[in-house]
Amino acid sequence: MEEVKADVVKEITVAELYRDLSHTMAGELLQSCTYPWEALPKISSLIEELALTLDADYMQVSEKVWIHKTAKVFQSAYIAGPCIIGPETEVRQCAFIRGNALVGANCVIGNSTELKNVIIFDNVQVPHYNYVGDSILGYKSHMGAGSITSNVKSDKTLVHVKSAVPMHAFDIPTGLKKFGAMLGDHVEVGCNSVLNPGTVIGHDTNIYPLSPVRGYVPAESIYKTGGVITAKE
Repeated sequence: MEEVKADVVKEITVAELYRDLSHTMAGELLQSCTYPWEALPKISSLIEELALTLDADYMQVSEKVWIHKTAKVFQSAYIAGPCIIGPETEVRQCAFIRGNALVGANCVIGNSTELKNVIIFDNVQVPHYNYVGDSILGYKSHMGAGSITSNVKSDKTLVHVKSAVPMHAFDIPTGLKKFGAMLGDHVEVGCNSVLNPGTVIGHDTNIYPLSPVRGYVPAESIYKTGGVITAKE
């Protein structure tokens, strides 16, 4: 990781993707990182550290699972620790939270949605049949029905982050075998899209439905059918 930091690609740094770190309890951890994926191996320990600071509005409901008293969790949902669920968040029927999940306030974790090793900022929606693993979803980001993060390459090699457009050519080794997607603030992902390992989507970007996305998609752009990327007007 240290070699990468010597030649930082500004567009995919924490500072560019996430404009206000007060929208997550992971703010201090992310602020200490250059690139957001550096936080992925630290999510489990972060949650256990944060648990020591939670106020009385959080209830420990099972081993290493803390849920805010205003959150709504349906009985059929499964939640493994370590996990923190923030205020006013809704965890719907048959949601499957496998652990290492830090979920913010006013979020929707939908029916049959699966989470694993994630940081979910406030006001994020993953409402229908989503898989989100080894990923970070920024403030007010939204994943359409059936959209998923693919977090392991088919050849099982370590993930690199590359650009999806020639003008931003770079190739950054992450040292990680499991890496889903980093979504900036206000990202909209269309239904049934697949975010391949190493995907980074800049803030305020829209992804068309049925898109197979790989690499860095610039902020304030539209990822269209066939991988065509245009700037928002």
